[in-house]
Amino acid sequence: MKTFPWKRLKIPILLWFAALLSGAVLGGCTVNPVTGRSELALVNMTSAEEVALGKPAYRQAIQKNGGIFRNSALRVYVDAVGQRLARQSHRPDLPFRFVVVNDSSPNAFALPGGYIAITRGLLANLSNEAELAAVLGHEIGHVTARHSLQGMQRSTLLGATVGILGGLADAAGYGWLADQVGGVAANLIDKRYSREQETESDRLGIDYMVKAGYDPVGAVQLQEYFYRQVENGADPQWLNGLFRSHPFSAERLAANRRYIAAKYPAVSGDGQDAVPFARAIESLTQTRQGYTTFDRARKLEQQKKLDEAIALYHQALLEAPDQPLILTSLGLAYLRREDRVPARRYLIKSVNLQDDYFQSRLALGYIYLQKQQYAKARDHLEAGFNLLATLEGAFMLAEAREHTDDKPGARKLYVAVTKADPSGKLGRSAASRLKQMGRL
Repeated sequence: MKTFPWKRLKIPILLWFAALLSGAVLGGCTVNPVTGRSELALVNMTSAEEVALGKPAYRQAIQKNGGIFRNSALRVYVDAVGQRLARQSHRPDLPFRFVVVNDSSPNAFALPGGYIAITRGLLANLSNEAELAAVLGHEIGHVTARHSLQGMQRSTLLGATVGILGGLADAAGYGWLADQVGGVAANLIDKRYSREQETESDRLGIDYMVKAGYDPVGAVQLQEYFYRQVENGADPQWLNGLFRSHPFSAERLAANRRYIAAKYPAVSGDGQDAVPFARAIESLTQTRQGYTTFDRARKLEQQKKLDEAIALYHQALLEAPDQPLILTSLGLAYLRREDRVPARRYLIKSVNLQDDYFQSRLALGYIYLQKQQYAKARDHLEAGFNLLATLEGAFMLAEAREHTDDKPGARKLYVAVTKADPSGKLGRSAASRLKQMGRL
């Protein structure tokens, strides 16, 4: 991830996407090859076009959800389960990707092009591989049925076309900074599925499970677990995670039981053995207590109890040593307390363990910027900004460029911040810097 996602989209792709959206507004239908239903032409994309749309949104989603959980064995395991299902799907041609993101909220999401993620919080709560297959199969169903694109076409019809096209068309000139406030990627990531779409994905996921040799009962076990969460009064993490985007009900559970009984009455398969699954997620089990403490520390920090939060972050590190996300949060907490020496120490350790998380890179860049070590600041700010473009990152990077004799690069970013935040503090500061540079 060396460049900001939209910069990788060449201008011809931007042009076809603009035309595609315009065509959807004007009309024209196609038949969804999975569902058999007639839909607006927006969903009539090629696989390559879907990948081009989903890839940058996926990168943003990973960064906004704590980055990738770093354990190579777990990564290989989850991807292998996902690929086994994807090969049996309606669209095996897609370059499916499966990752575990470092977020405690139980959730999973899918984006166009086959980009699928499951959170640490959900994976750690599953009991066996068949349940994992049920989660991933369901998300694959959202991709093959093009549910995210259906949501985009609805937002387009509601008048979002101009905003979406504006964010894309000016990609080469940093106009996409404005998109960070809410644009294509946000619409894809935060999409809430309808009950009809959830039912459709449930059935597609079950079909893919059976074709891949998994016991479809795993899908029922998974939803029985969801039902217990609802029945017992779901934790806010569930309500803000999985249940917010994937509405659940007892009727869904009953419908899936009936579907399996009617279509696969005598089918059984593998994935029910909990022992190999437990071995595969051992890294999550070993760090679970540490992340529980970490979540408590984050709540204290949100309540402005900074000293108490720092103490708990230290405890979390003792319980889950060398976890980059915990190190980053501890460094940021010290930075908010304006204690830069320990902040720098913990952020450096975090970056050395995982150099592809935007918060640690931007925070370390900020520290070097304050120390007037502009070359080091620029290196970290460039890396963080390319991982996730934010207004704050753009402004700091512009300052670092200005002090490392890259006036054109600095001016370009200041202009982008001014346009994206015309009445805000950063926008006004950027405008002021542009005036000063004009007088130099």
